[in-house]
Amino acid sequence: FWNNVMASDIPKLQVSNVYGKVANREHCFDGIPITKNVHDNHFCAVNAKFLAIVTESAGGGSFIVIPVSQAGRIDPHHPKVCGHQGNVLDIKWNPFFENIIASCSEDSSVRVWEIPEGGLRRNMTEAMMELYGHSRRVGLIEWHPTSSGILFSAGYDYKVLSQITGEPVKMIDCHSDVIVCMSFNTDGSLLATSCKDKKLRVIEPRSGRVLQHASCKNHRVNRVVFLGNMKRLLTTGVSRWNTRQIALWDQDLSMPMVEEEIDGLSGLLFPFYDADTHMLYLAGKGDGNIRYYEITTEKPYLQYLMEFRSPAPQKGLGVMPKHGLDVTACEVFRFYKLVTLKGLIEPISMIVPRRSETYQEDIYPMTAGTEPALSANDWLSGINRDPVLMSLKKGYQKPNQLVFKAPVKEKKGVVVNGIDLLENVPPRTENELLRMFFRQQEELRKLKEELNTKDVKIRQLELELNNLRNVSPVGNNV
Repeated sequence: FWNNVMASDIPKLQVSNVYGKVANREHCFDGIPITKNVHDNHFCAVNAKFLAIVTESAGGGSFIVIPVSQAGRIDPHHPKVCGHQGNVLDIKWNPFFENIIASCSEDSSVRVWEIPEGGLRRNMTEAMMELYGHSRRVGLIEWHPTSSGILFSAGYDYKVLSQITGEPVKMIDCHSDVIVCMSFNTDGSLLATSCKDKKLRVIEPRSGRVLQHASCKNHRVNRVVFLGNMKRLLTTGVSRWNTRQIALWDQDLSMPMVEEEIDGLSGLLFPFYDADTHMLYLAGKGDGNIRYYEITTEKPYLQYLMEFRSPAPQKGLGVMPKHGLDVTACEVFRFYKLVTLKGLIEPISMIVPRRSETYQEDIYPMTAGTEPALSANDWLSGINRDPVLMSLKKGYQKPNQLVFKAPVKEKKGVVVNGIDLLENVPPRTENELLRMFFRQQEELRKLKEELNTKDVKIRQLELELNNLRNVSPVGNNV
């Protein structure tokens, strides 16, 4: 009988009754001075161990790291990661090493930090890696989804730079304005970007070659996300009538398959896609609501399901990886919502209501785990592999035995495409300019002292040499 059943006749996961549940107050994170920066990012990153939030600070950029199990009121003097000289604009946890986090800043640098087990005990100012290469501030960073140690950064110099443990690999220079979003497909073989030049691009990240591009005049794209392995993309943006809009694209970007207007609000729409349940979540910056849809391969492609509503506006949202979810509560997605006015981080769980207490295999298929599918060198050589999958049935128990290795620090030039990227990187802020000025003055003072010392030494040696020449040999005086 089952051999004669068509695949389309088998019932799919019913996600239409997913609902959002806000965590109790004791499970929220309170008293955090969330950054007031207006940059369009989430300012939040979370994994199964830690929650990281960009904070308001004077004299440079910082972010706070808290173990996810230590909810409640946060000490105002809680240690911070504070090594940047400018505001931190983006932070991302390494998908394969849960103690490794990358940050980028207005100081034109990208830094990689190793958080101790159990969290910070004192302020951290020394990064395990400092990555330079952009001539202006860096607004976006993304780790490669399947290969270990490859980090992509996008700066206000209109360039995307890929680096492996601090060594530049490729500079992608095909954009004519600021890159506002980057998204990888499932195996990391394609990179989609949206840009302020009103173009949507699909790029081969190894070579930097633009495979497809679309000029979005009627649908001004802000954010883009690859829809798993469906070979489709979804973008959020603004229509010609200045209404918020979403569009579904085939990978060839010939024209949108679906365009749907959302509302007339002005806040940026952040898209989040769950490949396991084929659900799309839309959260507006400054809104309190989260809409969710089901994505299908057949018409109408995009099916509106429901809306989670909250009176508190969100500045950004962090997303917990699948292996950090509570499978006993049938939790399929979890947001960490930044409420700036209250200094509050509020977990929001998306739950499929089930009465059974057994493991629900239909809502928890094999999912991307914490083990890289290939090394950085393998990926650079042209190999593509899908993520290594794991089961959530027994919870997250298998620790990653790999070790993230930082390179030995040494002073040298960084050359990409024949250009030394460390030469003439201009300061971006007045404070940075003053710091650079005083640092150079101190270096000049030390160099002058060293020159004076060497001049004195040279004169002494010259006098000794003259004395040796003027003294006659002993044999001549006999």
